[in-house]
Amino acid sequence: MIDAMDRKILAILQEDCTVPVAEIGKRVGLSTTPCWRRIQRLEAEGVIEKRVALLNPQKIGAGVTVFVTVSTSHHTKDWLERFAAAVRDFPEVAEFYRMSGQIDYMLRVVVPDIESYDAFYKRLISRIELSNVNSSFAMEQIKYTTALPLDYAQGRGS
Repeated sequence: MIDAMDRKILAILQEDCTVPVAEIGKRVGLSTTPCWRRIQRLEAEGVIEKRVALLNPQKIGAGVTVFVTVSTSHHTKDWLERFAAAVRDFPEVAEFYRMSGQIDYMLRVVVPDIESYDAFYKRLISRIELSNVNSSFAMEQIKYTTALPLDYAQGRGS
């Protein structure tokens, strides 16, 4: 269960997971040991999945974002497993979703340029049969966050 104190800790960690535990405790009104125990519990419960470094896409040569939608006439478990396995093999795919509605799947692909996307697309279609693929290139990133809204986290002492 997540309480108000956990939410405060999570908000800090989502902003910067390198903040020392003592500093987190100070900000939320806990001493270091109880704060560390809470963080360990949140990790053990899977609330905190992992701690990562977020990279600047422009500075690593992956500044073009392409949203790829796929509609398919294939709706079997076998085809989905093959498609998912193929997509997982491509490091350019940052996100991959099965959707409801008219679009069956959506991918967020990051590449250096249009030519690189074209090469990615050709490798993808050589691995799996796709019926209808649409690609939209992001012109400008207006909002981006990895922080999840914590107002919905419920539990004891909400």
